[in-house]
Amino acid sequence: MKFAFIIDPIQLLDAGHDTSVALMEAAQAAGHEVWVTQAEWLGVEAGKAMGRMQPVTLKPVTLGDNRWIAEKDWFSLGEWVYQSLETMDVVMMRTDPPVTIPYLYTTYILDYIDPVKTLVMNSPQGLRTANEKMYALQFTQAIPETMVSRDKAVIQKTVEQWGRAVLKPLGGKAGEGILFLEQGDRNLNSMIEISTLRGREPVMIQTYLPEAKDGDKRVILLDGEPIGAVNRIPTGNEFRGNMAVGGRVAKVTITERDREIASQLAATLRRDGLIFVGIDIIGGYLTEVNVTSPTGIREIDRLDNVSLGQQVITWIENRLNVGLEKPLRNKF
Repeated sequence: MKFAFIIDPIQLLDAGHDTSVALMEAAQAAGHEVWVTQAEWLGVEAGKAMGRMQPVTLKPVTLGDNRWIAEKDWFSLGEWVYQSLETMDVVMMRTDPPVTIPYLYTTYILDYIDPVKTLVMNSPQGLRTANEKMYALQFTQAIPETMVSRDKAVIQKTVEQWGRAVLKPLGGKAGEGILFLEQGDRNLNSMIEISTLRGREPVMIQTYLPEAKDGDKRVILLDGEPIGAVNRIPTGNEFRGNMAVGGRVAKVTITERDREIASQLAATLRRDGLIFVGIDIIGGYLTEVNVTSPTGIREIDRLDNVSLGQQVITWIENRLNVGLEKPLRNKF
């Protein structure tokens, strides 16, 4: 099969950390062709999604000194080919958030791929539907006390009622812009004003979960089923556990509560075409649903001695052999 990955510039990826690279390695190891492209190289011509793509060959990372080690020249690129994305069996949308207007335009371009010919992961419609903060609000039995507002008075009242809260920008990523709010903080008004751009943008407010000090668990879901998890633990004076802000990772198990939360999400995720998803769980509560380019499988693979990338590729192979309505290609 032929896999196309829509990614940020490949030379900027961290081969020892980025899930996109792990998935590309797994596809290559399974004998499939791997191609890369970028959102700015895509368009629509004669009613078809088109793009400049390059074949890529990867040198897989190796495990050493309790970390993944990549060679300096870990990838090599072939010649550009301008072609329809429907020449691919699978297109994986893996551009990092935030979800900007250009990002949304890219999802519109992906709408012009015939889903009977090519599997797009995750679904462009699903990517538009699932704001990674707002999407969780519908799962009321899984989330902590949560509200969304741009009204300073409403936010102030909420913080006063809860005592402590966490503020999250709706379009943030990797922990960026997340603030700890506390009743009586003299900076509270200023933090609300800055985060809401003086009332022009809504933000999410969640009750502070003391269990956050013990870690923010990332659970990887494949077609609604949990396949792996990693704990991200705050370090130093930082209250956020995100790896991007220095959180350390630790081995963790998938609990019955995690499975219960996943079961609450599964049907909705499948409805929206959100196949590869990362959910964040703190103290047994769902806090976010990550759908744009969920990460974490490099860390899970290292800690649990597994290959989630291989599991994802095997799932895709089985999906396409069965087909959404019929097999996509006679060749397999």
